[in-house]
Order: sequence, then structure tokens, then C-alpha cells
Amino acid sequence: MRLVTLTGEPWADYGLIDSGNGRKLERYGRFRFIRPEAQALWAPAHDDWLADGEFVPGSDEDGGGQWHFRQPVPRDGWPLRWGDGEDAVRFTAQTTPFRHLGFFPDMAPVWSWMRERLAGCTAPECLNLFGYTGVGTLALSAIGARMVHVDASKKSVEAARGNAALSGLADAPVRWIVDDAGKFVAREVRRARRYDGILLDPPKYGRGPDGEIWRLEEDLPALIADCRRLLDAESRYLFLTVYAVRLSALAIGEMLRQAFADLPGTVEAGELAVREEARGLTLPTAIWARWSR
Repeated sequence: MRLVTLTGEPWADYGLIDSGNGRKLERYGRFRFIRPEAQALWAPAHDDWLADGEFVPGSDEDGGGQWHFRQPVPRDGWPLRWGDGEDAVRFTAQTTPFRHLGFFPDMAPVWSWMRERLAGCTAPECLNLFGYTGVGTLALSAIGARMVHVDASKKSVEAARGNAALSGLADAPVRWIVDDAGKFVAREVRRARRYDGILLDPPKYGRGPDGEIWRLEEDLPALIADCRRLLDAESRYLFLTVYAVRLSALAIGEMLRQAFADLPGTVEAGELAVREEARGLTLPTAIWARWSR
């Protein structure tokens, strides 16, 4: 299986300015932030980084840490935009206790790819599992797709609905569901539902709304098998991203290849990356695998 790198390019409201020595400097609209980045093994292009805030990690391997601000940053967040014209999506960026800022900018090429896969599809219906704050959901809703957005966190789903309102999509056909992803998909299989596309962005570890335990290495194969049952020969795609685990893109690619062996189409795998503005190098962020027709 040939590995492919999907590289996110800078856009007006986001850019990876510089990276190196285990950190990265990014711009989110009018603000700049420094965050830890274990894969930035090289030296930065510049030493004089100026930022409005920096996330300083904790001393343990399980995470932790806190933000330190040099300039005032709105606690309730500030609006950003992705895309052009009528299909643009607006959403809120916000510093969170988990070091990220309310969305994952390296997913931008995935949002564009899903839009391309749905071209010519009449009234497509798509599923976004582990949908978080909904930028991926809105990227498709903005082009007319009917969406089902699932996340175990009520707070995240509320944030996603807020982003829909910010994008002028409050009345768009989106089902906002707070549920455990595995349980929801299993029910959809029993209902004999089908989708034109599925996006999955599962965490390494998580809990459902009723205390369900999610462990990616243990639970992902069964979830993929159920997702396969929601797709058919007329469906367009399934896209899976995986962060912060000791897995290879080849491993998840082979898992998808076997799960989709009975459908026409192509299975690919690779890495997500973001292009640095200072030198044009690519910073890897995640692995992915996808099926498409």
C-alpha cells in the first residue's frame, strides 16, 4: 500500500508560522500561540518567537499542563473562517485545557477531499463520528449535505451547534446527537440505515455519556466493521484519522482494506501534515486511512 501525505496549507485565519525544538508557533486569526510538538525534532527557523499565549505541558506522561498568556485572549473564544464564498464555514477558536484550540487545522485537506467526493451526489447524507465542535460537519452541511453529528460530550455538541449558528447553518438538516459512537453505529446497523460518507476522528481513550469506555486499539476494528455495514456500492467514502497512538498508517490501512474488500473502490493510507510558513517544511500530525469510490 502506497502511503500518501495530505498536507494542510496556510489559509487566511490559520498558519503554522514556525516549528522546532519540540514546539510550534501558530496563528489563529489575530492571535499567536506556542504549543508543544513532539515531532518537531529540528531547529526552528527563528529564535525570537512572539506569541499571545503558550501552553506549558505538565511533567507527567499522561498530559496536563496550563496556558500562560502574555497578552489578553478572549476566554469565550473568537471567530475564524475556513473556505470561500457561500460555502465558507465560521467557527469559534478557543484555548482549551487540553492544549488545542477548539478545532484541528490539519483536517482542512480532509474537509476539501470529502467535498470533492460528494460532487454530483444528489442530497447526500453523511455521518461524522466523534464530531467534536463540528467544523467537519459544517464543511459538508455548507454544500448541502444532510448530516448526522455524533459526540459523547454534550458540551462539544453544544459548541458544534453554536458554530452552526455562527455559519448561518442553524436551520440546516443536521441531527445533533450526544451518544457513544459504537452504540449509535450499532443501532444504525440494526435500523438498516445507509450513508454516502462517514468521517471518524476517534480519540486514543474516551468515555461515553453513560460511562462507556473507549480504547482505540481494542474497539476500532469492530466500529469500522459496523461502519462498513452503513455503506454500500453507491456510497462515496469513509475517512479515518488517528492521533497520538503507537500505530502505523499501514496497519489501519490494512484494516480498512480487509473491511472493504467486498466493495468496489480504493483504499489508501498515509499521514496528515501541516506546511510551515517559515520554510515550507511539513510537520506530521496524524495518520489516516480511507476508502473511496
